[in-house]
Amino acid sequence: MTNDDLTAVAALAEPVRRELVRLLEASGEPLGRDELADRVGVPRATGAFHLEKLVDSGVLVAEFRHRGDRRGPGSGRPAKFYSLARDEFAATIPPRRYDLAGELLASAVELSDGTGRPVRECLLSVAAENGARGSDATRPLGDTLGDLGYEPVDDDQGGYVLANCPFHRLSSRHTDVICSANVAYVAALSAGASDPRETWLEPLEGGCCVRVGPASIRPPVDGNPTD
Repeated sequence: MTNDDLTAVAALAEPVRRELVRLLEASGEPLGRDELADRVGVPRATGAFHLEKLVDSGVLVAEFRHRGDRRGPGSGRPAKFYSLARDEFAATIPPRRYDLAGELLASAVELSDGTGRPVRECLLSVAAENGARGSDATRPLGDTLGDLGYEPVDDDQGGYVLANCPFHRLSSRHTDVICSANVAYVAALSAGASDPRETWLEPLEGGCCVRVGPASIRPPVDGNPTD
């Protein structure tokens, strides 16, 4: 890793900056300072500070341009727009876990070959088994999900939205298969955590398909929800 890479990684240690980079990566085109700050949910001055830090570290580049097509007198002052400076670097932030996805898929195929069960059924079974093995009864679920790259964010209701999908490229191309396995995997992680939670499928644009509820919520028993 070069010194430039180290500088960029250090800049991206800040969660707001990672979110700014994710927005620009998803957009595929330059975005203005005001729009970026608004979408991240921070004041304009705070957004500007983080954006300039990303420019200084070489992650982003900035340019001045007019909004819309109007030019010349009366068009107003040009605004500052930002875009990714290095697509190949940004693609590795946030972390992905394609190694885990490959292990789950390969194990599912082997199980299907050996038992004659449908591959989809085997994949859900393998995902749940791996999630159970990866759970930790001594740690909160949020800590385990964070270590795995899901980037859990408090939803202000006692639950989490997962800001990152560790299987992003696969889930965007094979949504039903990968998201089903992902839900089974996270549900098993949750079941073995120190604060087990209900999980369900609720795709988040730019994030993960799995939603995590408050620790006080438990799955319904005999059709009756319990707290």
